[in-house]
Amino acid sequence: MLKPLTALFAAAGLALSSLASAQAYPSKTIKIIVPFAVGGIADTFGRVIAQKLTETWGQPVVVENKGGAGGNIGADLVAKSPPDGYTLVIGNIGTHAVNPFLMKNMPYDPLKDFVPIAHVLDAEGLLVVNPALPVKTVAELIAYGKANPGKLSYASGGLGTTSHLAGELFKSMSGIDMVHVPYKGNSPAITDVMGGQAQMIFATMPTVIQQAKSGRLRAIATLGKTRAKAVPDVPTIGETLPGFDVANWIGMFAPAGTPREIVDRLNAEVQRIMRAPDVEARLETEGAKFVPTTPETFAAFQKAESAKWAAAIKAAGIKQE
Repeated sequence: MLKPLTALFAAAGLALSSLASAQAYPSKTIKIIVPFAVGGIADTFGRVIAQKLTETWGQPVVVENKGGAGGNIGADLVAKSPPDGYTLVIGNIGTHAVNPFLMKNMPYDPLKDFVPIAHVLDAEGLLVVNPALPVKTVAELIAYGKANPGKLSYASGGLGTTSHLAGELFKSMSGIDMVHVPYKGNSPAITDVMGGQAQMIFATMPTVIQQAKSGRLRAIATLGKTRAKAVPDVPTIGETLPGFDVANWIGMFAPAGTPREIVDRLNAEVQRIMRAPDVEARLETEGAKFVPTTPETFAAFQKAESAKWAAAIKAAGIKQE
């Protein structure tokens, strides 16, 4: 009987030690890995969260940018870190939903190697066209595409980017034939849409909102489930094509196995931070919105996004690189 009792006491001791560790959290510097370059929306709000956590907890929370391989390098670093809450990642639709279906030899499994903490934000999207294109609504765009098969072209920031996948989803749901014109980044793609070399782009709001307001581009629709505060009179694509929804989302993740107490505490802090008036104002400026979730609802969302984009990529015939 001694051995079972010894094992039982050891297990109990380990559980108490884990609980004590979680209750003492944080007791040292926390690293938030942003697997992208400095200056993007993931970096911007990763730093907002880090600053607010530092102020609240009195422990340094620092951001480290580890870009490369579509975000896989930084995300993989976190996947292989100790599950103690001291190394976190700001992932996005690419690193935690799309990349496995676009890239060969993925170094991690987005669903198995992480525990979702919080859905930080959705970057609002906008479908804009060159003003010379004789359409002002999604219905008119679809009618024009069906009357002129193969004559419409849409630009994107590159193969497998959200702007590319949104275009492929629109093609499949609308039944029109469009030519994809990939660029090395969103800026040259947007420039060529304004110049008429391509006719439209499914872009993030901040990258095209000023051009749309000035008339250099025409805003046709937003990409998410609901209308955007920045352009409340612009309808969603889903109002014409029910079920269309493209969210360029960002979330916080920890390595799988991170104690639930730490996950819950981080979730509560993200909720508090993203609801702060100054952060809400910053979100609106950036053309983004906070999406409140529990860890469970964010995990369900991530799983649904993975299934959705796996199907869309397969249907579009996009090959892994």
